[in-house]
Amino acid sequence: MQAQTDGAWRVVGAYQCTDGAMVGFARAVSDGVAVAYLADVFVGPAARGIGLGAALVEAMVERGPGRGFRWMLHTKDAHGLYRKFGFTAPPRTYLERPSSRPERHT
Repeated sequence: MQAQTDGAWRVVGAYQCTDGAMVGFARAVSDGVAVAYLADVFVGPAARGIGLGAALVEAMVERGPGRGFRWMLHTKDAHGLYRKFGFTAPPRTYLERPSSRPERHT
């Protein structure tokens, strides 16, 4: 995780007011000019259901330096959340070379 955050273009975090514990996180990689990839959006179980995921995505894609960029992401869930911010299925011109590394489960 440290290497991922060190190499990120932008990181947004959400913290609990009472004790300062991190409850949410979003990370992006980008060329800093035109294209960005929303790599991680995570909200801890105790903080889910109150709109924190939407706030993290909004802060990352709508309120930051990449506001006008073309954004991409991969996700297994929360498609409805991302659609609220303009994410759609890729055009048929999109190609991808998947990772050849084994998937890691934590």
